[in-house]
Amino acid sequence: MTDSSHAEFRIVGGHPALDLVNTVTPRARGGAVEHEYLTSPADLLAWSRRIELIDLRDYSAIEGTWRSAPELAEKALGATLEIREAAYDVLAPHAAGVAVAKDGVKRSEGSAFERLMLRWSAAAARSMLIPDADRERGIAELVVGTSPAQLIPDRLVVAAVELVRAVELRQLRACPVEDGGCGWLFLDRSRNGSRRWCAMEDCGTRAKIRKLGERRRATGVLQS
Repeated sequence: MTDSSHAEFRIVGGHPALDLVNTVTPRARGGAVEHEYLTSPADLLAWSRRIELIDLRDYSAIEGTWRSAPELAEKALGATLEIREAAYDVLAPHAAGVAVAKDGVKRSEGSAFERLMLRWSAAAARSMLIPDADRERGIAELVVGTSPAQLIPDRLVVAAVELVRAVELRQLRACPVEDGGCGWLFLDRSRNGSRRWCAMEDCGTRAKIRKLGERRRATGVLQS
């Protein structure tokens, strides 16, 4: 997953929060990063549109706000990167199959979860309660991400918390770095739960080619 073009960015996570976590490659604890997708506010804006986190109207509003106040753009980028790393720290143990304590989030995840919830609280404070157009129904919707300056990080942190809260985390997998994968996280929704790679046509194929080469070299050594 090293192509720097957002048009070529593979959406393999199965959830916006996982697509966010996957904006560095390889994705591994303490490992060197070969490629960072979100190096500027412009990158963040293009990527958010690419994964359909925002629509064209959102895009225009955010672009205009950030153009007139570049410091707000940098603040949004910084918030997004903090959310990304906190989300990864919370989710990585689940992807690795580490058992979670009965009383909730494991202690090692605690500070990351706290960072995530602080960002979520700030996003909630910027939300709006919008009544349904049909007043007779008496229903209102809580809309998060109404401030263009922080719309992207607000939506992303809500997505991250929703993933932890409502998604079956036993489906969470990591593309195996130890076997040549990229470490990206994804939800395995296959019928038998056997999906191993972020994408078979990408990391899976490269791993197969590498193993084939290793077998051929080993065979050549034996024959010689």
